[in-house]
Amino acid sequence: ATVDAFFYEPNQLEMKLNRLLANQKEIGAAIVPYYGQAAGDKLGQLLTEHIQLAVPVLKAAKANDKTALDKGLADWYKNANDIGDFLSSANAYWPKSVTESHLKEHITQTTGYAVDILKGDNTSSIKNFDIALNHMLMLADLLTDGIAKQFPDKFK
Repeated sequence: ATVDAFFYEPNQLEMKLNRLLANQKEIGAAIVPYYGQAAGDKLGQLLTEHIQLAVPVLKAAKANDKTALDKGLADWYKNANDIGDFLSSANAYWPKSVTESHLKEHITQTTGYAVDILKGDNTSSIKNFDIALNHMLMLADLLTDGIAKQFPDKFK
């Protein structure tokens, strides 16, 4: 929805982006009971950067600026590495090789359906958005399972 707003509904972009950014803080807050406030704040910050780093990618794609697109993607992938580092340092059930590859795949999928939207290929954009959404739900399950395994006494 935020990618659609970026390209076609600029009057709704700020509202949708603000909600998406709030989600990142909520995700950080969700880990506070297990890893503490500092870890929750750090994850929230990394995820906020993740969302903010999408903007230069979308702008470059819209402008058909390959140099800016390559830089934007490199920055976005670096953030995925940083998130993978953070997660793997917090929980042995979140190996960096797994979390980082899922986050990189998320970027690739998001970029793919954004390009579909930009090209006006609504059929592909819906199909590829659903693939990206299901992939992120799978990552959410992996993270949840890792917390449950690391803190079994907090789960029945």
